[in-house]
Amino acid sequence: RREVLIELLREHQIYPKACADWNEFCGVEDRVCITVSEIAHGLVLTEPDIAVVTESQIYGQRAMQKRRRVKRGPDADAIVQNLTDLTIGAPVVHLEHGVGRYMGLEKLSGDGYDAEFLLLEYAGNDKLYVPVSSLHLISRYTGASAEQAPVHKLGTDQWSKARQKAAKQARDVAAELLDIHARRAAVQGQAYHIDENEYNSFANGFPFEETPDQESAIKDVLADLASPQPMDRVVCGDVGFGKTEVAMRAAFAVANSGKQVAILVPTTLLAQQHFQNFSDRFADWPIRVACLSRFNTTKQQNEILEQIKNGKVDLVVGTHKLLQKSIRFKDLGLIIVDEEHRFGVRHKEQLKSMRAQVDILTLTATPIPRTLNMSLAGIRDLSIISTPPMQRHSINTFVTQWNETLITEACQRELKRGGQVYFLHNEVKTIEKICHDLRQLMPDARIEFAHGQMPEKQLEQVMLDFYHQRFNILVSTTIIESGIDVPTANTIIINKADRLGLAQLHQIRGRVGRSHHRAYAYLITPPESAMTDDAKKRLAAIESLEDLGVGFTLATHDLEIRGAGELLGENQSGQISEVGFSLYSELLERAVSALKRGEVPDPDMPLNTGVEIDLG
Repeated sequence: RREVLIELLREHQIYPKACADWNEFCGVEDRVCITVSEIAHGLVLTEPDIAVVTESQIYGQRAMQKRRRVKRGPDADAIVQNLTDLTIGAPVVHLEHGVGRYMGLEKLSGDGYDAEFLLLEYAGNDKLYVPVSSLHLISRYTGASAEQAPVHKLGTDQWSKARQKAAKQARDVAAELLDIHARRAAVQGQAYHIDENEYNSFANGFPFEETPDQESAIKDVLADLASPQPMDRVVCGDVGFGKTEVAMRAAFAVANSGKQVAILVPTTLLAQQHFQNFSDRFADWPIRVACLSRFNTTKQQNEILEQIKNGKVDLVVGTHKLLQKSIRFKDLGLIIVDEEHRFGVRHKEQLKSMRAQVDILTLTATPIPRTLNMSLAGIRDLSIISTPPMQRHSINTFVTQWNETLITEACQRELKRGGQVYFLHNEVKTIEKICHDLRQLMPDARIEFAHGQMPEKQLEQVMLDFYHQRFNILVSTTIIESGIDVPTANTIIINKADRLGLAQLHQIRGRVGRSHHRAYAYLITPPESAMTDDAKKRLAAIESLEDLGVGFTLATHDLEIRGAGELLGENQSGQISEVGFSLYSELLERAVSALKRGEVPDPDMPLNTGVEIDLG
């Protein structure tokens, strides 16, 4: 925020000097200085002749007043399980007969009365009629896309074999996880004594109200740190739902106890952003924050390495360079890993080997379903943040055909309120032409483009310039899907949106709406006659799924499988796809329970009693 404010002042020919504190300000001759402080209101002094102007006076923003919030709204997982919104042809899992396609409800007569049945279609056009009273045997299939879901053959052992194989793999996974858990429990780590007064003072510096899920995650993390067993917790939540604050509380607890903290991020740009955020948050505390990235000169880098070794740096943010053997910490206590799935296999293995030595906190936006969380309770420590922040609005979404007037109006409205615009065009070969066309439409706007085939440093510079508001419309490919957080960007226009998958559309749309401003998404498509049926369904779904958190759950079944792969190992994804996610979770939960009791799980044991249906 300091960088953005400096840029804004420079545009008005005001060039402030950055000062670390009040003493430094009093000792310099510059007439205008800028610093980070907790002061909320400005003041004017006559002796000496000094005016203090705060950020809230310039932007009109103020800290949120904390008040109790009642947790409300629908349970996202209940919606996923709800079979009433199934579309015709959607894959479902019957516990006794396997994966088939839902073909609708039918009324059948027998014994003098009518009854309603679900019609399921299996391989070879075989049909199965399931009475509504037996709905407990059926669950929505998640595990692969609807087109790639397996369809089993009735009256064969295909389903029982698939189920047995999945049960055996679930047993192996459970045994491996329990082994890791036992080894961690045997190691005596650092149990932190957290000074309550100092911690509460730091927590009060958070200008927003914590969501219930956030409070729960913070409580989990602090309990882990107070325990002598090394922490290995995953905090999972949609982008902008407050994972970073959870990490900051953990970092404060550890750094304030005299240990060092390393924050590991996948890209240089994210390192810069985290460094800025942590520097601002820790500005009033004697905790020294540093950043190791390509933006450092060799001299700066060597100085930081020396300070890490001597313990003069308490908290360091960096990319995988932090894992290099040349970097020696004086007393490392906590590693915070942001988006671990974006690191390479070698770096993941290095982290795995460190898990028993230091506390590790992993942050991920890849959804990890609560069903999996339940089945791993007590083995893998998970905290899920599914409640959106109070000031987050749902994103107004419109599906429309290419219309130059609409595009111009959407951009101009955003720019007039001081915001920025993402224009997504996922074709590298025509991106410059689109950029040129937009410049013709809006000559007053500052427009640049970015794509993954640009030299890395050039791409980083463009993204950094957009973050610092040096231009206001970014034309980009899908590389923005997991980029830096730009809170001033609150309109996104997605060209040829019919070519993107539902989960990808949801994630890209999530690049906007990260502040209290209302956000807008425009999905540009060809005429309906030129789109596939699947594309129409995806666009209708994304347009209707505006509820925060619920949309996240519904739109990301394919990502849930990736989330499961991250927790259990990538080789599990195949088995999950074969039997569906719900059943795999049940098999895993059963295996964990049996092994905890010292029993051997029986893969042949029936999961539920089947219901015989006499269709006469």
